[in-house]
Amino acid sequence: MALVSSSDVVVLAVGLVLAAVYLFRDQLFSASKQKSVPVAPSKAVSNGSGDPRDFVAKMKAGKKRIVIFYGSQTGTAEEYAIRLAKEAKSKFGIASLVCDPEEYDFENLDQLPEDCCVFFVMATYGEGEPTDNAVTLCQNLSDDSFEFSNGAHKLEGLKYVVFGLGNRTYEHYNLISRNVDRDLEKMGAIRIGERGEGDDDKSMEEDYLEWKDGMWEAFAREMNVEEGQGGDAPDFAVTEVPEHAPEKVYLGELSARALTKSKGIHDVKNPYPAPIIVARELFQQSSERNCIHMEFNTEGSGITYQHGDHAGIWPSNAENEVQRLLCALGLYDKKDTVINIESLDPALAKVPFPVPTTYVTVLRHYIDISAVAGRQILGVLSKFAPNPEAEAYMKALNTNKEEYSTIVGDGCLKLGEVLQLAAGNDISAIPTTENTTPWSIPFDIIVSSTPRLQPRYYSISSSPKLHPTSIHATVVVLTYDSIASEKVASKRVFGVGSNFLHNLKFAVSGEHAPLVAEEDSVPALVTTPKYAIEGPRGAYKTETIFKAPIHVRRSTFRLPTNPKSPVIMIGPGTGVAPFRGFLQERVAMARRTIEKNGVEGLADWGGIRLYFGCRREDQDFLYKDEWPEYGDELHGKFTMRCAFSRQPPYKPDGSKIYVQDLLWEDHDVIADAILNGKGYVYVCGDARSMSKAVEETLCRILGEAKGGSAEVEGAAELKLLKERSRMLLDVWS
Repeated sequence: MALVSSSDVVVLAVGLVLAAVYLFRDQLFSASKQKSVPVAPSKAVSNGSGDPRDFVAKMKAGKKRIVIFYGSQTGTAEEYAIRLAKEAKSKFGIASLVCDPEEYDFENLDQLPEDCCVFFVMATYGEGEPTDNAVTLCQNLSDDSFEFSNGAHKLEGLKYVVFGLGNRTYEHYNLISRNVDRDLEKMGAIRIGERGEGDDDKSMEEDYLEWKDGMWEAFAREMNVEEGQGGDAPDFAVTEVPEHAPEKVYLGELSARALTKSKGIHDVKNPYPAPIIVARELFQQSSERNCIHMEFNTEGSGITYQHGDHAGIWPSNAENEVQRLLCALGLYDKKDTVINIESLDPALAKVPFPVPTTYVTVLRHYIDISAVAGRQILGVLSKFAPNPEAEAYMKALNTNKEEYSTIVGDGCLKLGEVLQLAAGNDISAIPTTENTTPWSIPFDIIVSSTPRLQPRYYSISSSPKLHPTSIHATVVVLTYDSIASEKVASKRVFGVGSNFLHNLKFAVSGEHAPLVAEEDSVPALVTTPKYAIEGPRGAYKTETIFKAPIHVRRSTFRLPTNPKSPVIMIGPGTGVAPFRGFLQERVAMARRTIEKNGVEGLADWGGIRLYFGCRREDQDFLYKDEWPEYGDELHGKFTMRCAFSRQPPYKPDGSKIYVQDLLWEDHDVIADAILNGKGYVYVCGDARSMSKAVEETLCRILGEAKGGSAEVEGAAELKLLKERSRMLLDVWS
């Protein structure tokens, strides 16, 4: 081994010292530097081009006194945040900064000027969780170790407003807004007015309207402002463009990549037009209802999914409603005119869809004209009425909550129908320019007051282990009758997303929508509305292949990775959809295990129990022929229990049998699987009654097994299951 000379050691030591001095130069020499003195913000910061995550600097630069943070999963909370900003501007002339909390830091929340206020519009998602974009915000507010710029977890004197969005059918109703309110109060902040809570199960809109007036009164007092300082300034400028390159006009494309047909990631901002390879009816002929099984080909798209994920499918509005509103707005003859839309305050209102486009495209593809018309907008539109009678009618609907509820709410009237009704037109007739009175409503008001048409989400009913290049969806077709009133007769109401897919099902299978003859109806009425299923420029049809724009939304609704854990799945109706994917996932794993170790390899697997319910075995038993096949492949590890509520046997008192009754029949097996087998429980389906009844039954089972009551021991065990992610719910109202 070569010896190292003393000179080499000296050179090496000097080099190490110099390197250390360079690396730690700031710490070594900072004491000799003068402490920095705060300076006025530079022009870069003052004009908004400084730190893009500093909302306080943006507020000061834009002379805004309100900052509004929204926690939104589907866009509804963002819409209410924008509405609050608009009302602050129109009532008091106060400008607001509307912020996605994911894009900002909160260390300087304590630096909000005294004459400013912060609004929190917070949706509660899933099982009492914050929306994805509000996770960090909620953590910062609740974590006592999080320090603001004052060096403490304090927000003394901060003025704030809270409005929550939730659904009372869920256990953790409006939990996030309540937590935000609690955390702010704990830190010394001062709430203005009452905390608002909107209930999507009843009427989010009515809850908002009932809350906001009192809140604005309190706001005016606390902020020392007077109403009447603002004005009705438009959000957008709509201009007609006589000459524009046709290939650059959006005709329903949802992204620039879709318009130019360029490649890219397919997500919520750029859905993939997936070819439909299977579309079939799942209900038997004897059923008056419909349920569709649809398979979308994703090969070559780059789209991946896992069992339990959701498929987002982008529908269009029914053609009848598009035509109705075109006629009511006096735009039918110029429906294909190219228009450009520009935001007059980009910080407050962004153009919600791609432009340039056309009038008919906006109504068909981009805004939700199929929703029940909101009460607040009717007052705004009354000033554009074609005659005094129509104006008075609109004002009455706007100011009389009960009349609005009876006529518009119970009648499920869309905006176009309300405009026709107010003008004395027949809303039951096919709308034309001859039978529809035109209103002189500026199109910018329609754009700013109507929500964006959103994708409809469905639990994926397949597993990528068996179907790597296709996504399956199980969709019940939503139709029901509205409630009649003295002014409006009952009518058939059609859900947008499911009936859009129903149209596609007919087209894929080469069928025509069936006709139904009704008394005094000439001609016969189709059971399903017509939709523009071929898409913009025919993009959703290639020869005989139809397509639908889809993307995947990730979920935490997953099987345990260890197959030894028992699994209990409760999914009546289309709630069974994800469990079809779950079983396919286990079948794929079983095949690999058997190939490697034989059937004996499944010996220590936990049992898989599926509780399914429907009306009748001969009408709506979904995937009836598939379940025995999965059972064969799982070699005795799969058990299915079915409750048919409208066929014998019934309970001794004659009442119907539901899935929760079957759970109670199996209470010993269920308790053993959960308490001793450390099993997992999954519930999918109706949140309003089914999931509540299932949870009550589980509490009863677990409480009895623990030697106590459902209310105490049972509830405690159920809570523990949820906290440990051993009980997961995918429910809707």
